[in-house]
Amino acid sequence: MPGVSSFRSTLSRAAPGAPAGLLAAFTALAVAELVAGLVRPAAGPVTVVGGAVIDRTPAAVKDFAIRTFGENDKAVLRLGILALIALIAVALGVLALSHRRVGAAGVLLFGVVGSASALSRPDSTGLGDALPSLVGAAAGAVALYVLASEAVPSPAPAGVDGESGAYGWNRRGFLTAAGVTAAAATSAGALGRFLTSRRDQGAVASREALVLPKPASPAPAAPEGTRLKVPGITAFRTPNRDFYRVDTALTVPRIDAGTWRLRIHGKEVTRPRTYALGQLLARPLIERDITLTCVSNEVGGPYVGNARWLGVPLAELLREAGVTPPSRGGKADQLVARSVDGMTLGSPVEDVMDGRDAMLAVGMNGQPLPFEHGFPVRMLVPGLYGYVSACKWITDIELTTFDAYDPYWVKRAWARKAPIKTQSRIDTPQPFARPAAGTVIVAGVAWAQRRGITRVEIRMDDGSWQDADLAAPAGLDTWRQWSHRWNATPGGHTITVRATDGTGQVQTEQRARTVPDGASGWHSVFVTVT
Repeated sequence: MPGVSSFRSTLSRAAPGAPAGLLAAFTALAVAELVAGLVRPAAGPVTVVGGAVIDRTPAAVKDFAIRTFGENDKAVLRLGILALIALIAVALGVLALSHRRVGAAGVLLFGVVGSASALSRPDSTGLGDALPSLVGAAAGAVALYVLASEAVPSPAPAGVDGESGAYGWNRRGFLTAAGVTAAAATSAGALGRFLTSRRDQGAVASREALVLPKPASPAPAAPEGTRLKVPGITAFRTPNRDFYRVDTALTVPRIDAGTWRLRIHGKEVTRPRTYALGQLLARPLIERDITLTCVSNEVGGPYVGNARWLGVPLAELLREAGVTPPSRGGKADQLVARSVDGMTLGSPVEDVMDGRDAMLAVGMNGQPLPFEHGFPVRMLVPGLYGYVSACKWITDIELTTFDAYDPYWVKRAWARKAPIKTQSRIDTPQPFARPAAGTVIVAGVAWAQRRGITRVEIRMDDGSWQDADLAAPAGLDTWRQWSHRWNATPGGHTITVRATDGTGQVQTEQRARTVPDGASGWHSVFVTVT
């Protein structure tokens, strides 16, 4: 049939375009990784383009990504970027069979996009950050041009069916060029990864060599009864490996502790200071159990954790720099913390200096901070959601005003000030569990940092509220475990929980999403008793 024959002819002629485009994209990314290893790993094209995508994503979409993919949101973004590159690479490869220069120019255009993204990043160090994308794109464009040249179809002489094939493209030449390109790109990528790992080795070695000093003010011993022995309940202290991570860093910064510096400056800072890590460690340190909560945590969600933190009291550093809180006449009401990756968080100066245990943390559960949680130094302000208080990989503190500066998340529709709301969560039984009739232990945690939890109540279906048994309190800044013995009867049941904080305020039933200042509402689970 003429139509089928024509389609097969077209498909055959276009067939080498897809592998040519994919190989060109692979070459571009591999060479870019090599150049990034020489210049700055964080300037790699996937990282900078991904960062630009995150920066321009509306708050509601970010919230959806965290709800849907959890801590895998950045891996999903990377895969999405690579999949999009692959699709466009195939299209450019097919186009290059007819228009080699246009196809190569399309690859170069991606280099321009990548370099522009690199230079727009808040942590950009200058024009050098554009090199990985530009050099990688140039290598990819050359690879596509060469491969397309070998794959350009030309009509074979009548009656000839030899090495060139029925439509005249040089299979042997194309396969040879493809093999050489793949080998060279693989070698470039491997060398780039080696160079990046070499850069990271200094940071890893500095963390392994760090010995944390004993605190001048140790954490108070946890009272007896702080930890309930209930299967399925969240542990009072969250292990480092299980502590939640929510941030915008596609690549976790690895900072050499020996080169790290912190600068304190800005409005009404009469004595600007710059500190090395050793200078902070030489100061009297405090150790405290503090529960952190992410503003993206939905009702009953997992983005809350409790750890024992070791750090330098932040208020003391500010006072030494000449900072006065607004309640005592100070003009600066916002502390802007900057991360090494350019992230900015804004905290109320008054909250940092009101006597709570705000700190620059260097230790977490008896160990130096993990890289994922801010090594070598991060900031913590109890009672505030993380996006306004818990800057990881901190390197700069600027005193300013809320009127003068909007930090990263405020520019994206989140609230300027974000005290943590009273919340409670059912850990066991799990949603849709099928416990046996009889005594069922219902248990979980509740938190209201800076206020504490004084009461937890649960309700079965539409019945009356019943008091749960509370674990002993470990302080105002930590969550509190609770449990209740339920005489479960067969059938489907909805279990609901609510908490009362230390001010007497009962947790609100009104449901609110996380944007702009944290979720609210009662957590409930449905179970079927058998």
